[in-house]
Amino acid sequence: MKLLEPFLTWQDDIKAIRRDIHAHPELAYQEMRTADVVANYLTNWSIPIDRGLGGTGVIGIIRGKTDSGRAIGLRADMDALPMQENNTFEHTSRFDGKMHACGHDGHTAMLLNAARYLAQNNDFDGTVYVIFQPAEEGGAGAKQMIEDGLFKKFPMQAVFGMHNWPGMSVGTFGLTAGPIMASSNEFWITVDGKGAHGGMPHLGQDPIMAAVQIAQSLQTIVTRNRHPLDAAVLSITQIHAGSATNVIPSQAKLVGTVRTFSNDVLDLIESRMQSIVNLTSEAMGCKGTLEFKRNYPPTINSAQEAAFCAEVMRSVVGPDQVNDNVTPTMGAEDFAFMLQEVPGCYVWIGNGEGDHRDAGHGMGPCMLHNGSYDFNDELLPLGATYWVKLAQSWLKPI
Repeated sequence: MKLLEPFLTWQDDIKAIRRDIHAHPELAYQEMRTADVVANYLTNWSIPIDRGLGGTGVIGIIRGKTDSGRAIGLRADMDALPMQENNTFEHTSRFDGKMHACGHDGHTAMLLNAARYLAQNNDFDGTVYVIFQPAEEGGAGAKQMIEDGLFKKFPMQAVFGMHNWPGMSVGTFGLTAGPIMASSNEFWITVDGKGAHGGMPHLGQDPIMAAVQIAQSLQTIVTRNRHPLDAAVLSITQIHAGSATNVIPSQAKLVGTVRTFSNDVLDLIESRMQSIVNLTSEAMGCKGTLEFKRNYPPTINSAQEAAFCAEVMRSVVGPDQVNDNVTPTMGAEDFAFMLQEVPGCYVWIGNGEGDHRDAGHGMGPCMLHNGSYDFNDELLPLGATYWVKLAQSWLKPI
């Protein structure tokens, strides 16, 4: 492993920053303190900043010694999750119901570390934009920054993201060309019928039976309409109907999620869902309505940028520590919006199995979105080294 020496010297400082952010989590679009911390450090390191994109976003502008007009973006997310932390170590969350359970505190610290180095060692050609983004956790902060003019105000040829990945060994990286994370979509199905006494069902139109039939039929979309090689998940996660044992209600509801790696498959699923809901309800004397919400698109890495990132990783940790063909996950990531606008690559950095956690950690696994999670501080110099090497290699003087 070839870590840049200053990151080892700065390890205690950047660790303290990461743990301070962890102790003061802020939810989507509320990252005022975190944004101030980021902005203050960048300013102290003589890095010009821009604030306000996406509400609380911060952009650091690091210019090389020469400038041929090339530029890249490096992105970290800043927001926390609305969940209770189960850890009791010193840097545990100070706020009930808020927790950095996805490692965005670590992502922010790694990129700050890299920005500091690049500002002091700017022997590259072009500009590095360090992008500190709000509201990744369901708030589509990346989309909001784009709508606020991110790529118009700061034009760049490529954009890159990184996320810690529990279960992957420390010192390893993972990525793949093409889809690496799925689209995230939600649906709400309402079936309106006619209520009746449970002992006299013939006097009503039973929405529960229609809902049950819809639930069964929806699975045929995945098994009979979708091409077998096109990955997709359709999960019903909630069913609500009735309040008494002897009353057939007038309404039933189904709620769930759909995940795909392509918009074509998503279009197919939504279209077929609409038909099944409408026609099945009608066949059973009821009326069905479908509300389908597309949240995040699939995260799709550009082939050229993925190959470039893999080569940079190999130079840092060696070829055996880089998996450039990881199995994509059905989790979602709003960095996908940036990749729809600009070529780039989203990668994973191994966070280990959880044995790094301080005494007082929760008894649950060190997994993302878990109350016992904590970011692994061993990654701070490694992630920062990767960012620096990536920027220097991409903007190598011509």
